[in-house]
Amino acid sequence: MVNVPKTRRTYCKKCRKHCNFKVTQYKKGKESSFAQGRRRYDRKQSGYGGQTKPIFHKKAKTTKKIVLRLECSQCKVRKQLPIKRCKHFELGGDKKRKGQMIQF
Repeated sequence: MVNVPKTRRTYCKKCRKHCNFKVTQYKKGKESSFAQGRRRYDRKQSGYGGQTKPIFHKKAKTTKKIVLRLECSQCKVRKQLPIKRCKHFELGGDKKRKGQMIQF
């Protein structure tokens, strides 16, 4: 379980100093139906002849690398920061305390 705080103070290239950054998790955007690869694939698929390109089935990985999206609070410039693979990722959860009793 990886727990990352919602704000982080790190270097901003545009401001050329350390600033506070807002941290969010990167999500893939919606695919455009007019991208060249999509147009080529749709053209090849149309008509008779079934599936024309291979569909990948032998998936080996069980996790994805987590990518953090950092946004500068002053100049709004964004940068991405990849971190290690993990099964559970949490953004801004409460911190673990040493020697605390477990509450039910």
